Parts: sequence; structure tokens; C-alpha cells
Amino acid sequence: MYIGIFNPVLQNKTLEEMCQIMSEKGVYSIEMGCGGSPGKAHCDPDVLLNDEAKFNEFKATLDKYNMNICAFSTHNNPVHPNKKIAEESDRELTNAFKMAQKMGVKTVVTFSGCPGDGPNGEKPNWVTCSWPEDFSEILEWQWKESLIPYWKEKAKEAESYGVRIAFEMHPGFCVYNVYTLLKLREAVGPVVGANFDPSHLIWQGCDPVASIRELGKHDAIFHFHAKDTKMDIYNTAINGVLDTRHYSDEINRSWKFRSVGCGHDVLFWKDIVAELRLAGYDGVLSIEHEDSLMSTMEGLDQAISTLKASVMTEPRLKMFWA
Repeated sequence: MYIGIFNPVLQNKTLEEMCQIMSEKGVYSIEMGCGGSPGKAHCDPDVLLNDEAKFNEFKATLDKYNMNICAFSTHNNPVHPNKKIAEESDRELTNAFKMAQKMGVKTVVTFSGCPGDGPNGEKPNWVTCSWPEDFSEILEWQWKESLIPYWKEKAKEAESYGVRIAFEMHPGFCVYNVYTLLKLREAVGPVVGANFDPSHLIWQGCDPVASIRELGKHDAIFHFHAKDTKMDIYNTAINGVLDTRHYSDEINRSWKFRSVGCGHDVLFWKDIVAELRLAGYDGVLSIEHEDSLMSTMEGLDQAISTLKASVMTEPRLKMFWA
């Protein structure tokens, strides 16, 4: 297992500046945003897929600092009820597949997306309750008529490029926990799996270790986001966890994203790493920094030190019994 950085945290730096900072910190793997909410600060497929000189320059910069790309990411909503938004999201996802193929990367990280409440919907509709029955009817339509048909076709496309799709289980989208991830995987096939981000599971009340264990039974963990969440026990006790206050209203929110090690201690992260190993995952721990209480460098240093303390770097002891 090794440590990487999801590049939006350094999007105000050039590609070379980012690589230099990372190498100084002893981190040599990048999860590269190439569309959607990660943006295209360091990797614009519309340029790199059509200008070989620019692509060679891009690759040369990575090689100069011994950097590898562990995954390409484009977080968007390809089943959005607004056709223009859906089409652009779909195009960016295809571009991510193409970049992954061109760079020899096997994983593309994205969201499952969320449709509207029916064929005439105008905005995404994330259902969190099965009653009244209107909500159950919305869910049935979303999965049968939109989500599964779209991802069945997109999964075939991913396979044609030799890549796999890692869904970030994120509230607001149809895949947001283990149950919904496995539900879509069962319908679409093993080319889709999880980008396991514990921060989104923690505030829902899920246990990351238990969730990893269940996904491990299905060999369904393709990627890992290293991000923490701190629960505010007093606000949660009053208002629960379904908090729609703006992220900037931190004093009143039930939870907030924190750098790795600031929401939970090192033992918590050691348990996660151990369970990942038991699940057969030996890939990247990609640091995603969204902690508004810490600067970029403070957050990165905190996450790197916590993860280094959590990842066993020496050969593991093998026990033998007669």
C-alpha cells in the first residue's frame, strides 16, 4: 500500500510545482482530476488527447519527478435530468477512459450520478426515505429506467478501453453506501467497484472497517480516498446527521471534513489499513484535502504523517504452523 495525493488540493500550482512539492514530501503518486468537480488544472484531456507535443510535455514532467498516476478522476453527473449537463458529463467520462488507456492507468474514479424524479424531472432528486410511496416510486424509476441502463452501456465502453470504474460512495448520488454500490455492481458487472472514501460513510453512521470487510467479500474496492470526518456530538444530538447547512457554517453543522488524523486517531486509521489488507487491497491511499480549518500544507503534512504511521512498510511477518 502506498500514499498518493488527489491533485485538486494543489490546483493553484503548476504541474511541475505540484510534482516538486510532492517529491519533497516523499509522495510519488497522483490521482489526476481531468473533468467535473476536480477540474482540469493539471490535465485537460481536450488538449492532451489532441496535441501529442503537449502530451509528451505532460508525461515528461511526471517522469522528471518519478511520479505515477494511480487513477484519473472526473466527478460529475452523467444521468443528470438536464441533457446538456448529462452529455457533457458523459463526454468527460469518456475522455477520462481515453486518458487512462493512453497512460496505462486502469482506474477511473467518478460518481454514479443521480437522475430526476422521472422522465420530466428538471433537477436531481436524491431519495433518503422509502415512505410516502412517492419516494419508492422515484427510486424504482431512477434505477430501472436511468441508472442501470446508462451504466450498463458505459461499463462496456470502459472495458473497451481496458479500464474499470470506481464509484465514490457519496450522498446526493444513487450510490452512497455499500448496499447501493453492490446493487449497481450486481446489475452492471465487476468492471464497476468502489472508490472507498471513509469520510462520506462516517457521517452516515457507517463503520468504515465493517464496510471494507463487506466490500472485500466481493473484491469490489478499486481505489481509496484518504479523508476524515469529525462529528460534532452536540449538534448531532440535536439535529441528527442529515445536515443541509452550508459547509461554511461549521459551528452549527453536525459534522465537518477534516484532514486524516484530525477526525479520528492513528489507531482508527491503522484499523482501516489492516482491514484493507485483509480485503486484498494493496493500492493507493489518495489524500483528499478538504479541511477548511487547516492550510493546504498543514493538511497534507498531517495526512501524510498519519498515513505513514498507519501503513506497514517493512515486510509483514508470516506465521507458519505445523
